[in-house]
Amino acid sequence: MPSNEEKKPEEKFKEKLSNLFNPPDPQKKKNALPPKAHFSIWYFLIVFFLFILIQQYLLAPKVETIPYSRFKQYLAEGQVSKLTIGPDSITGALKGKEGKPDREFITVRVEDPNLVKELDEKKVDYSGLYQSKFLNNLLSWIIPIGIFILIWRYAMKRMGPGYGVMSFSKSKAKLFAENGVKVTFADVAGVEEATEELQEVVEFLKNPGKFQRLGGRIPKGVLLVGPPGTGKTLLAKAVAGEANVPFFSISGSEFVEMFVGVGAARVRDLFAQGNSHAPCIIFIDELDALGKARGMNPMGGHDEREQTLNQLLVEMDGFESNKGVIIMAATNRPEILDPALLRPGRFDRQVLVDRPDINGREAILKIHSKNVLLSPEVDLHQIAARTPGFVGADLANLVNEAALLAARKNKETVEPAEFDEAIDRVVAGLEKKKRVMSPKEKEIVAYHESGHAIVAESVPQVDPVHKISIIPRGIAALGYTQQQPTEDRYLMTRSELLDRLAVLLGGRVAEEIVFGEISTGAQNDLQRATDIARAMVTEYGMSDRLGLVTYERERQPLFFPESFAPSKAYSEEKAAEIDEEVARVIEEAHQRVRGILSERRKVLDDLAHLLLEREIVPGEELRKMLGKPNPSPPS
Repeated sequence: MPSNEEKKPEEKFKEKLSNLFNPPDPQKKKNALPPKAHFSIWYFLIVFFLFILIQQYLLAPKVETIPYSRFKQYLAEGQVSKLTIGPDSITGALKGKEGKPDREFITVRVEDPNLVKELDEKKVDYSGLYQSKFLNNLLSWIIPIGIFILIWRYAMKRMGPGYGVMSFSKSKAKLFAENGVKVTFADVAGVEEATEELQEVVEFLKNPGKFQRLGGRIPKGVLLVGPPGTGKTLLAKAVAGEANVPFFSISGSEFVEMFVGVGAARVRDLFAQGNSHAPCIIFIDELDALGKARGMNPMGGHDEREQTLNQLLVEMDGFESNKGVIIMAATNRPEILDPALLRPGRFDRQVLVDRPDINGREAILKIHSKNVLLSPEVDLHQIAARTPGFVGADLANLVNEAALLAARKNKETVEPAEFDEAIDRVVAGLEKKKRVMSPKEKEIVAYHESGHAIVAESVPQVDPVHKISIIPRGIAALGYTQQQPTEDRYLMTRSELLDRLAVLLGGRVAEEIVFGEISTGAQNDLQRATDIARAMVTEYGMSDRLGLVTYERERQPLFFPESFAPSKAYSEEKAAEIDEEVARVIEEAHQRVRGILSERRKVLDDLAHLLLEREIVPGEELRKMLGKPNPSPPS
């Protein structure tokens, strides 16, 4: 057995990765059972074909195939002892020489009128061959068809009841038994308010009499609403796991098929199964694929989808809540759902599963890093502070990326450096260290990012700089300035928006001051700055000239009646004023940033030269160059 020194790098990488995620358990390995053998139809087919080959080539008697001309020669020489004449072939035996047994032969029959006369002259015993057509039909048609039917039945049985040719109307919902759902509320973090709302559903499924005694009824349907990746499906499974009831899971797109009426039939079958397994939970994921508002498509609606939605509405309306069946659904597009779905009596409770705050992100990180070997220096609270806006799926991916990086470096534990690099990977994309950039372009990028960083540390109400880098990442990022929030924010004041506007313009202004010309590198910065300025003027009422009026209608989803109304509810003169005001806000920010960078030109040059030398500069060094103290850690 090879030692650790003899192992290949690939084997070491796989071993490190396995140990990081699943530390070895000696007791579990000791008690492991050997895998069970299972029967497969392929075993039967292989044995069947082997049997045919053995019968045809090994057990069959040796028969020599000869041409018809040689047969006539043997007949003329008197060597043929007996013949059997068939419709297509002639079989017979040749006389053996010197006491040897007769040799059997076969030849293709040729139209020969003189054959019988020659056989009589040579006194050869011959006879005809009668072939039963029934036996031929049986062997060539009935037996293969029978074998095909057996294989087809076996395949349909293995695929399950939902995949047969005649089972289109059967629901494709996956059923998890009472003990099949292992997820509980202990596996869910960061959504405490949603968890508290769903505790009531669990309590009803466990003890329905508590609510029925006072005349109350549980909501028929619970709609989980939230951005993608926040844990809506996980919450539904946790409800089933806590209540210890069967759990039906199906996607909204699985109802609609190419055949008319199939979707409605599947809805009926799903609710019938739910009634037979009550108390239980029926969970419909991605409800917007099925429950879009009816009649809103100007190009003509999908009749089959609307019929399926109508059947769902009927089933939910006639559904008796006291049977103990809870309908749960999840969507990240509630605005396009049919209003009839959201009325009381159907999905009459909507639970928001929002993005977690800093404490929720820390709790989620603890859950996903439970099986990962972390270094004692890793501070999950600090990582949570650096990941605002991350949802549960993002944080799970972050922990996984950090573990992969640690395994790639052959480390025994995951250290803070791996989490730092993993955050950069998730936010900005993969590093492109091998991309060749000219010295001129690299210098422009260094001054550009230095401008962002210095302005961010010079204005009062923006997040402090964590790191500046000029290493290309992702698709188009030639460098980036990473800021670390000190707290979660839910409101933005006018001064905060103006400060953010200044930070976005810092890179472009640095290029103007240093090089006297501008590049295309600020394209994304200008786009984001324009969006902020236009939103301040048209949506937030932050313009003294235009007053407390909003000029932007609420963005409606596509194919809704409101979307046919004009998007602009103001005149062309007012539109010109809006454009002038947006340009004024951006120009004032531009002049402000120009003053900041001109005043701190020496720091701008020093930071750019340091970036060209190191490629990455932490925020602490920038604050030291500016004579500023480091910010307090996030609370």
